[in-house]
Amino acid sequence: MRFCAASDQAMLVYLGEEIGLPVHERVLKLLRLFQKEPPKWLRNLQPAYNSLMVTFDPCRVDHAEVELTLRKLEERAKALRPQKNRIVEIPVCYGGEFGPDLDDVAKAHGLKPSEVIQLHASCTYHAYFLGFAPGFAYLGDLLEEIATPRLETPRKKVPAGSVGIAGRQTAVYPFATPGGWRLIGRTPLAVFRSDRKRMELVSIGDQVRFRPIPREEFQELESA
Repeated sequence: MRFCAASDQAMLVYLGEEIGLPVHERVLKLLRLFQKEPPKWLRNLQPAYNSLMVTFDPCRVDHAEVELTLRKLEERAKALRPQKNRIVEIPVCYGGEFGPDLDDVAKAHGLKPSEVIQLHASCTYHAYFLGFAPGFAYLGDLLEEIATPRLETPRKKVPAGSVGIAGRQTAVYPFATPGGWRLIGRTPLAVFRSDRKRMELVSIGDQVRFRPIPREEFQELESA
């Protein structure tokens, strides 16, 4: 564990230096224990790939006490069993107007667009954390064969439901927002809805699979 005072009321604890499932499982276990037994001084928890940001009430506790609490909880969290991961399937119509960067991604790797689609849809992705926008889940780990850097100049508007890749990450844009990820497809599903009990389609720790669909099915699901 490595600790860093992020502000006068926030502590960042790193549970490993690498990005991967073993370290993220430690993050999830610590998060679960904190949520189950929240101290009175706790204000917010923000998990990431290999870290957990703890925001606290500085009138009730200081950084030293927060660190001590984290060390004790992490020791107990080791004994927790991993939770059974929920599997989420997301239908995607790839290429064309839905995936304007698909051809460029294929060209960059010496592949056919159909091969990029096959590789992207062949994996089960892990939802490491949510950020950027409500419901925006950072999914890993994308295969090296199609890992592609972000656009040099971000788009001013990315349509809601767009499926993008950036490095070895992939994600679905929940709203129409600016964005610099390479767009390879789009889903007709609502990724985030405030009127649902589970507002986000994908939650931290979920396992996600993408299912290629034709335009006709996209239109049917969109209008359902």
